[in-house]
Amino acid sequence: MIEILNLEFMRNAFMAGIMLSPVLAVVSFFVVLRRFSFIGVGVAHSAFGGVALGSLLGISPTLTALGFSVAVANGISYIGRQGKLSTDTAIGIFFALAMALGVIFIGMSDQYNVDLFGYLFGNILAITNQDLITIAVLGGMVLVSIFLFFKELLFVAFDSEVASVSGMPVAFLDHFFMTLLALSVVISIKIVGIVLVSSLLVIPGATAFQITNRYISMIVVSIAVSLAATIGGLLISYYADLASGATIVILASIIFFIAFTVGRFRKGRKI
Repeated sequence: MIEILNLEFMRNAFMAGIMLSPVLAVVSFFVVLRRFSFIGVGVAHSAFGGVALGSLLGISPTLTALGFSVAVANGISYIGRQGKLSTDTAIGIFFALAMALGVIFIGMSDQYNVDLFGYLFGNILAITNQDLITIAVLGGMVLVSIFLFFKELLFVAFDSEVASVSGMPVAFLDHFFMTLLALSVVISIKIVGIVLVSSLLVIPGATAFQITNRYISMIVVSIAVSLAATIGGLLISYYADLASGATIVILASIIFFIAFTVGRFRKGRKI
């Protein structure tokens, strides 16, 4: 362990993972509660268009990915609320559009940028001190925002129709949460990758739902799962020379299946 911490890129990876885990875990709780799993996939993959645009223009891919993700997330929410098209249809449209734009932007670039693979599948070597600052600032914004509007977001997640009748600004809260979801995706793609980040928006929350029925306990368990998967995945990936993002997701999936099996066993015994 001491050997790993002597390496700057691993220190950065651990710091990024520890800061990201609570953010993704709390967002995951709401994603699972609201059944937004596929939305997470759409928003995550839409970041590819932004990353490719940033590479083409020679500016920060993180900045352009943020703009793309926020726009797509709110576009999905807006179309889904109109009632004429299902949310799944809106996701499919924006998903395809963002990926197609990404391919076009790559083709327009004078030279191929290998860093795009790092954004697609994660690259712990690419995490810089600037990235850590970005993660700390944006991740802190996400957590503080959820803390301040926790009751409102929970009410809307539990029953949006009742929340609307009660006079709560449901549309605003939907767009607000989708923006937080987009922020969480963008600050996570360097360590996990665009292809895999959506899984960490689902697995921690889904695991927590197998263990407890209390909302606060679910968030605590979700954070614990996210931390265990991230730290454990980074350790395993280093010693086994495996891709860090994929290892983190596989470990998180294993934890989920263990929790699912234990949960089913406990229910079986009660019967």
